[in-house]
Amino acid sequence: MAPGNHTHVTEFILMGVSDRPELQIAFFCVFLIVYGLTLAGNLGIVILTSVDSQLQTPMYFFLKHLATINLGNSSVIAPKILVNFLVAKKTISYYGCAAQLGGFLVFIVAEIFVLAAMAYDRYVAICSPLLYRALVSPGLCLLLMALIYTYSLTTALTVSSCVFSVSYCSSNVINHFYCDNVPLLALSCSDTYIPETAVFAFSGTNLFFSMIVVLTSYFNIILAILRIRSSEGRHKAFSTCASHMMAVTVFYGTLLFMYLQPRTSHSLDTDKMASVFYTLVIPMLNPLIYSLRNKEVKDALKRFLDNPCQSFQSV
Repeated sequence: MAPGNHTHVTEFILMGVSDRPELQIAFFCVFLIVYGLTLAGNLGIVILTSVDSQLQTPMYFFLKHLATINLGNSSVIAPKILVNFLVAKKTISYYGCAAQLGGFLVFIVAEIFVLAAMAYDRYVAICSPLLYRALVSPGLCLLLMALIYTYSLTTALTVSSCVFSVSYCSSNVINHFYCDNVPLLALSCSDTYIPETAVFAFSGTNLFFSMIVVLTSYFNIILAILRIRSSEGRHKAFSTCASHMMAVTVFYGTLLFMYLQPRTSHSLDTDKMASVFYTLVIPMLNPLIYSLRNKEVKDALKRFLDNPCQSFQSV
């Protein structure tokens, strides 16, 4: 096709989770429940960690930001999915698609590094408890979150700019339920070497360094727990990081399943299912994981429900 005959794309069509019309209402109901639980659970975590005086520690500071990130990540994706279940023409504008991709990248990169920061927090708390206040001070926590959000925004702007710097001039049908890198670049009619390299470099670097922090932290945590002689002491030490270990396992397990599949068995349909998991299901599960396995959060919730007015007055 000659350059002069190119018709540049002004909107994209999202194929969605399924193209079967008879399943759209059922999917709408399921995704609405998942999104509703995500909003309720994560807003609850944000409120509790903000108003309860006994949750004003670095661990809950990071948990509050994780809940905020989960709210943002799911809200970038879920509303458009829900609308598309109910309409025949599942379109998203060119700039709307760019904004959705950018927003998704901001929150997913931030989540990767907040989980790493939480792993470091638990490592210091268990392995160097006497130095905890010095090594994980409120000032350091604020600085760390500022750096995470700045880096996440920089990554999102860089990668989304690269993805949308190529030409889209043929098909505009995205085989996904939101605007993601891989299905978008598959539609390009120009050279995608630079954006693909940027996506690979940022994804690989982010996963590698965050996983190094997480694995190193938990390796040392496990060694420290095994050195504790009393079973009660081991149980208490393990209980302080069990919920975070579960959340990390679910999150990184999903990402590794998606990115380490052999090319022969890799498909966009598999990507869709994995994407549903880490964009919607994990943000819904995190509040449950941290509340059901955490006595301090359950006690804080009980105090809040018993006297919500006093909780807000104490802020």
